[in-house]
Amino acid sequence: MTDSTFSGSPVAGSPVAGSAPAGSSSIPSGSAGFEPTSPAIAGTPAAQAAATVRKLAQRLTVATLILMAIGSATRVMNAGLACPDWPLCYGQLVPQNQMNLQVFLEWFHRLDASMVGFGTMALAGLSWWKRSLLPPWVPGLASFALFLVVFQGILGALTVTELLPFAIVTAHLGTALLFFLTLLTLALLLVPYHPTGTTGHLVWPSTIATGLVYGQSILGGLVASQWALHQCLAVSTLCGVIHSHIVGVFPATIASLVVVVWAWRTPGLHPWLRNLGRGVALALVGQVAIGIAAFKLRLQVEPLTVSHQTVGAILLGVLMAFTVLAWRDRHLMQSPAAFKP
Repeated sequence: MTDSTFSGSPVAGSPVAGSAPAGSSSIPSGSAGFEPTSPAIAGTPAAQAAATVRKLAQRLTVATLILMAIGSATRVMNAGLACPDWPLCYGQLVPQNQMNLQVFLEWFHRLDASMVGFGTMALAGLSWWKRSLLPPWVPGLASFALFLVVFQGILGALTVTELLPFAIVTAHLGTALLFFLTLLTLALLLVPYHPTGTTGHLVWPSTIATGLVYGQSILGGLVASQWALHQCLAVSTLCGVIHSHIVGVFPATIASLVVVVWAWRTPGLHPWLRNLGRGVALALVGQVAIGIAAFKLRLQVEPLTVSHQTVGAILLGVLMAFTVLAWRDRHLMQSPAAFKP
């Protein structure tokens, strides 16, 4: 997201509670822990380096969300083995003679994954190259993202060579979500942010809700990779898996609603956090509605199933964004020295 993603964001250079006064000396890049820039040092090499890394992380976050949607469509359309070899497809970079919808989905999924992988290599390389201008945690977090994308590529290869075993397919999804959250966190930690000091204990329900929704997403991946709903309805097997996913809806939904209500009732909450709270509410309503519809239709409508998994990832991302910014607000208000020259 950009600095102006949410309405009500502070204007650079304006006096904001807790920020350094205009004209003060620069803050060392790593001194704030989370805050790499301030209005007083905007335009300096450190601020420019942080902005470059942040924008690349933002683009990779969006690309990863799209990649997960394409991966969901690939699974739903039974296209996971449409390309029988790896990393090529029918021994070619572009299998023109074999191209159909299923082959295209699997081929394009691999193409998009390759682009995300190379982009993550660039992110890690840039972070280490500019490390003297960035907070000290940036290269490490970017390197962790690179590790995840390499591991994800290995899992992707195994899904083909091992003929889609459900454990590897589920791990593939879980790693993709963790990679998505890592990129999102990196981007959000580099966004200039001015705390209001109103989050208080709100960080705890948002953290719990994020963890529960992540776990529920993994359960959903397990249901999908084993075709548990179809198996349960047809031959009464794997019903325990689908029941676990259904039961898991309740704690994840309740925790998310607590975040929404708590944010709504918190006076003086940062506008970004307030808008993210609304985003959680919208994504939650959409996810529950799509999930019920997909279950009633027995997962026979492919776009509905893909939408369910994609909106679930969006809900997880919005909760993660809320949690990261809430913790930043709390941390920065408890560390006033981070704003002093």
